[in-house]
Amino acid sequence: MIVASFLVKDLGVEWQHGARHFMTHLVDGDLASNQHNWQWVAGCGTDAAPYFRIFNPITQGAKFDPDGDYIRRWVPELAGLGKPDVHHPWRAGTPNGYPEPLVDHATQRAEALEAYQPAAEAP
Repeated sequence: MIVASFLVKDLGVEWQHGARHFMTHLVDGDLASNQHNWQWVAGCGTDAAPYFRIFNPITQGAKFDPDGDYIRRWVPELAGLGKPDVHHPWRAGTPNGYPEPLVDHATQRAEALEAYQPAAEAP
């Protein structure tokens, strides 16, 4: 859900692209579950999330991987970072060439909320 939210709402990628990529690479992919989950996150499914639900990838990482163990295992460039920096690696410079953030989440969130705002509420 975090990847879906980031791709759809932070980067503006159509949900179908993410759904297709995941179905191609998931070992246990289920078409109905995959498509419905992507639609849910995008706010366009039969049981869609409210358009204003936008996951913050940093907050989610810190909440569900507080010590950064998952990050260190799967992102070896960040393996040497301590607990506070592993969720904000750009604060420690660019460890081992790790890239700067693609976008500013707060800015993208605001833009997504404006774009998703129901027409009746639009200025």
